Amino acid sequence: MTTLRKASGFEDIGQLLIVGFDGTEMTPRVRSLLTRLQPAGVILFARNIKSPEQTWRLLRECQKCVATPLFTCVDLEGGTVDRFRDALGPAPSAADVFGTGDRKLFRRHGEIIGANCRSLGFNVDFAPVLDLAFEASRSVMGSRAVSANPRETVTYAREFLAGLRTANVMGCGKHFPGLGEGKLDSHHELPVIEKPLGNLWAEDLLPYRTLRQQLPLVMISHAAYPQVTRDRTPASLSKVWITDILRKRIGYRNLVVSDDLEMGGVLSAAPISEAAVEFVRAGGDLCLICHRENYVLQAYEGLIKTAERDSKFARRVAEAARRVLAFKKKSAKTLHRAKAPSGTMVEKLSRRLWEFGEQVRLEPFGRQADKRRSRS
Repeated sequence: MTTLRKASGFEDIGQLLIVGFDGTEMTPRVRSLLTRLQPAGVILFARNIKSPEQTWRLLRECQKCVATPLFTCVDLEGGTVDRFRDALGPAPSAADVFGTGDRKLFRRHGEIIGANCRSLGFNVDFAPVLDLAFEASRSVMGSRAVSANPRETVTYAREFLAGLRTANVMGCGKHFPGLGEGKLDSHHELPVIEKPLGNLWAEDLLPYRTLRQQLPLVMISHAAYPQVTRDRTPASLSKVWITDILRKRIGYRNLVVSDDLEMGGVLSAAPISEAAVEFVRAGGDLCLICHRENYVLQAYEGLIKTAERDSKFARRVAEAARRVLAFKKKSAKTLHRAKAPSGTMVEKLSRRLWEFGEQVRLEPFGRQADKRRSRS
């Protein structure tokens, strides 16, 4: 492992990082990385999740390495983005749940996903998706987006977030300012969305404007909006988007997290160390780096080196670290670890998940039958 320097005065710089790693068990290498960086959080993927009990133990071992309470994060939307599929069973997609037209099921979706997260040791779910289901992005977003109507998207997201809260799990609105018009997958390429700010404000940004007080975190996309920024800078590296629009104009006050800084959409614009620096400089709080250890280290070193030579950036780093630590203090109850899942609990979670999936699958048919009966 690369030797890490800890610059004097920047002891909290790890609080600007949420990191991922390989493996299903704690290793000396991962333990060393977490102990040295003292990150704000960790994120697990299907590659890390073998069973509920193993996942809970892995997250417990991560927390033992870090002095402050960790954000223990997962992407769990249901449908195609479902990290618990093999551990607990498949969860229905947001689009399928929205298709029932039943607000109680929207909330129930959040409750069940939240309970599953909580039981395995997670306190942050990077969901719901607030991108609008426009035709342009259909091949990319699929069942992750619920509606082309922003008000309908708000209705689903508000209930889903409330469901997560009942399980003591924090949600995250994504992918600001909106990938609904994006034709390319930002995991691999930079989507360029030619849409003026007025149209974005009325459509794509409406969910963020409406839900700004209910969103613990907002995730910034790696897409470019030339009609807003006058260049092809990804939103994740743009002060115009993060500070001027999200913070000042919309008035969002909680934490701003990047989409994975290993994605092609942002690496096409800047190497990982520069991307981390520019995200924080633009007003971001939490750099998400989901996999490669060398990228985590490069980002960490880039933040330290830039802060050492740039006093304005050092103040921005300190501001972000204070914001993260204050948010953690305010969220102490949510960050408190749940008990290890028992076999009985896992069986109950799996059964409840299956029953909910069946309810979502059958709901449209039930409503059609009700309509037929009402006409007879």
